[in-house]
Amino acid sequence: MLENRQNIVIRKRLILGNKTIKEITNDILSPIEKKPGTLWWISLLFSFFAFFWGLCCIIYTISTGIGVWGLNKTINWAWDITNFVWWVGIGHAGTLISAVLLLFRQKWRLSINRSAEAMTIFAVIQAGLFPIIHMGRPWNAHWVLPIPNQFGSLWPNFNSPLLWDVFAISTYFSVSTVFWYMGLIPDFAMVRDRITNPFQKKIYTILSFGWSGSAKEWQRFEEISLVLAGLCTPLVFSVHTIVSFDFSTSVIKGWHSTIFPPYFVAGAIFSGFAMVQTLLGVARKVLHLEDYITRDHIEYMNMIILFTGGIVILAYISEYILAWYSSNIFEKFIYFSKKASQGPFWWAFWALIICNVIIPQLLWIKTIRRSFFCSYLIAFIINIGMWFERFDIIVLNLSHDYLPSSWTGFIPSFVDVGIFIGTIGLFFVLYLLYIRTFPVISQSELKTILKEPENCSSK
Repeated sequence: MLENRQNIVIRKRLILGNKTIKEITNDILSPIEKKPGTLWWISLLFSFFAFFWGLCCIIYTISTGIGVWGLNKTINWAWDITNFVWWVGIGHAGTLISAVLLLFRQKWRLSINRSAEAMTIFAVIQAGLFPIIHMGRPWNAHWVLPIPNQFGSLWPNFNSPLLWDVFAISTYFSVSTVFWYMGLIPDFAMVRDRITNPFQKKIYTILSFGWSGSAKEWQRFEEISLVLAGLCTPLVFSVHTIVSFDFSTSVIKGWHSTIFPPYFVAGAIFSGFAMVQTLLGVARKVLHLEDYITRDHIEYMNMIILFTGGIVILAYISEYILAWYSSNIFEKFIYFSKKASQGPFWWAFWALIICNVIIPQLLWIKTIRRSFFCSYLIAFIINIGMWFERFDIIVLNLSHDYLPSSWTGFIPSFVDVGIFIGTIGLFFVLYLLYIRTFPVISQSELKTILKEPENCSSK
């Protein structure tokens, strides 16, 4: 018996500070019950100004026309579609953490899944803005819906792969929203029972759907969570696969590739986890959740970033190998000419390589992988690199068409930049308001691991 105890490795607890159940409740509800701190107000102010700037640029674009963008006859996809794909990618990690890790019974997800789920919803909202604005006439956005018309039973543009995005992303958004809201119901009931303000109490009573916490309700809650997780899991892989079809089903050199679906999915998870790291850094400091978002959570996510980053690097290498092996002169021109590394967009190419290939390799060092500051900084750099990846895919390939007479450059206008900054501002405005009104950590699930004996495993 003594020998068996000596062969046991004690794993670290996922909650620090020897918390009690009451302390967990108080800590999770503290941002809702107390007035926000100075740091929260400063963050909200900067985010709101960024959003207001973007809103003005959107109004100017719609009232004037998309000619105010930096588009031209060759590069008619540029800044807006780059941002669209970037935001869709960021929205992937939320469902992955919530659904896939739930199915695999990974308990370290409990402190981060709520922020990741909210990130998914807010990121998809930003992504949906760009195709609507890109139409030029957003008041005709209903044309993408399958309604009868004088041209036939369906609109002619159903032949476009862009329409696949409408169904894929709307399905992804609706299922993710339901999954996120279902997890919040027990926490809404907890807020309802504690809050004293009559108006707020009425709101949380409606949101909690009469939750009483009975054994039958918990049974149904767990069953529906597993069902929704099962529905969300294929969406994680299908949505960005469909987004990649916008490129891979075309005949544009550099796009027509079967490697795009797995490449886009891995890149989406790569950038999505990096954004989760960024949001957790904000929530951890603003809401004082140091005992719940620990170094172990940061390290586990960095391991997934390393894994998916390795897949992205493998995809980069494969593109060069396939271009060389195919002997296609157009593919060789894309990947082996000096156009990318020394051309007019050399800065975007090398930003991609440095941010996505070189910098993430620092996470192999354990001290860096477990450092809050280094993880936050590297996650921020990865998000920049993944934006440049989408920019390179779109602009570098479109800037050099098959005919040299169609070669042209691209310079974003102040309106392009303003709309993108506005979506970032709106994203953080929604997130900051969210963490002030909703429990940012699932206290009901977190309490299930509080009184467990420390996890043990044999050597």
